[in-house]
Amino acid sequence: TFIKIIPSVYKISESINKKQGNISESSKILSSESDVSVITLKGFIGSYAKLINFLLNHPAKVIVSAILILVGVSFAYTKIGSGIEFFPEVEPELAKIVVYARGNLSAKEKRDYVSRVENIILKIQSKNNEFKNIYALSGNISDQSEASEDFIGSISLEYNDWDKRRKSKVILNEILNKTKTIKGIKVESREQEGGPPTGKPINIKLTSPNKSLLLSESYRLKEFIDSYPELINIEDNFPAPGIEWEINVNRKQAAKFGANISTIGNVIKLATNGIKLGEYRPDDSNDSIPLYLRYPSEGRTLDIIQNLRVNTAVGLVPIANFVEIIANNRTGNIVRVNSKNAINIQADIEVGVYADAKVKEMEYVLGINKSPPSFRGKPIENLKKFNLDPRIKVQLIGENQDQKEAQDFLSKAFAVALFMMLMILLLQFNSFYSSFLILFSVVMSTTGVFIGLMITGQAFSIVMTGVGVIALAGIVVNNNIILIDTFDFLKNKMPTVREAIIKTGAQRIRPVLLTTFTTVLGLLPMVTMTNVDFVTREITRGSPDTQWWVQLSTAIVFGLIFATILTLIVTPSALMLRENIKTWYQNKINS
Repeated sequence: TFIKIIPSVYKISESINKKQGNISESSKILSSESDVSVITLKGFIGSYAKLINFLLNHPAKVIVSAILILVGVSFAYTKIGSGIEFFPEVEPELAKIVVYARGNLSAKEKRDYVSRVENIILKIQSKNNEFKNIYALSGNISDQSEASEDFIGSISLEYNDWDKRRKSKVILNEILNKTKTIKGIKVESREQEGGPPTGKPINIKLTSPNKSLLLSESYRLKEFIDSYPELINIEDNFPAPGIEWEINVNRKQAAKFGANISTIGNVIKLATNGIKLGEYRPDDSNDSIPLYLRYPSEGRTLDIIQNLRVNTAVGLVPIANFVEIIANNRTGNIVRVNSKNAINIQADIEVGVYADAKVKEMEYVLGINKSPPSFRGKPIENLKKFNLDPRIKVQLIGENQDQKEAQDFLSKAFAVALFMMLMILLLQFNSFYSSFLILFSVVMSTTGVFIGLMITGQAFSIVMTGVGVIALAGIVVNNNIILIDTFDFLKNKMPTVREAIIKTGAQRIRPVLLTTFTTVLGLLPMVTMTNVDFVTREITRGSPDTQWWVQLSTAIVFGLIFATILTLIVTPSALMLRENIKTWYQNKINS
């Protein structure tokens, strides 16, 4: 007897017991002890059982159709897909404006140029209030992230929250357009990189033991890159142009006047940097101050050096009697890689252009690859090739190199994961056919990944989508394991293998669909880039933290949906195909 303590609880219990009575008929038919065919069921499970019963008449056609879908979708992605990228693009929180200028500029002149750029940014800030902080750096400084010798300063920008400002690219484009009015400088922008720091996407490295040949070919390539379409912010590490004055002393002639090298050098120092007399440390400082002796600024010119006089035993003698001043090209930074001279030329790409496609295009243009690149399945023709001297070795490094390394690593990781799964499945099922059938569903799940990328218009990210495919493999195999394990149990209890396959699908369709539904539902906010703040009770969409994971979650969601559909259709057909082959072989032996 049931004690009616709480009436509402009693009513709920009563209604549940009634439903259990209604479900019990279906449960009896689905039971492995029942001899009633599941095709007689009504509703969704009955419809699925009828579908499987029909498809089992043509198992080979079903499997071939699945393979054709895999090939067709992969081919379609090459035609209408968005290509490949290394890492997803995330809205940055930091940016930098880099200023370049050529010439022997003083620290004050560098500061003035950078200040003019800073004033433009401050005007934008006063109008839109889009930055938290603005930091300017200029003068005689160096930045390890900037290889060019023309670097004179930078302005670091810390943005406000992403929903209280415009997109970073829009802000930076406005800054770059307004700074074009400043003559004598070149201004570029840098955004905070979401993934590993790789620099500019196009990074060409030229190496050669012949320095003069390397410089001449590099200048030619730089002119070619400057006019190449869709490449912007061209940067190089060429030696900066300048003049060095070499002072040659005729020792024999100087000896006639009683002058020596040390005396001549000290006199010249007075007209250049000065002679260091010593150091002085104030009482209120821990750092010492160097003391130099030199002529006033008006006495430190090239003409004055020609008229300098050296104090000798015979009196003051003009150094022009035994000194020759020669102008030479200034020697800049010398970069050597593996004992060879090296020069790098870097470039950004325009918005909307994928770096992977542009890199392949440059590899063909520079002669690294002989076959022309393709865009959406069609070869790109009429590309103007650059004829580089064969004595110059050219490589594309930076993001391209990191992308290839990541691709190789994830490919090996995926292969190892499949191998480990195969070993475990062989131990569990003791059947190569069942094990490879389960792994076949992993391969088929990539079809869903490509479909999802085409629907959402996303590119295949080597890192995030690649990790998503590997994570998807671990989820997809579970559905097939459930089906095949149930089939192995039912085939000994059912009168025919066909009935066992149909009942297996009918029994396991609900847990398979529930697993897929709960996984997809849990990842749906990441796919739609929706962020729910339970503290402030705000729902936002498109925040930077969701941009990190959208490609990974998209790969799992679409791959799992497609793999689940194929699992419920292809796996029963594959099991039936094996039985048909066994029957055919047995009949052949008996006959």
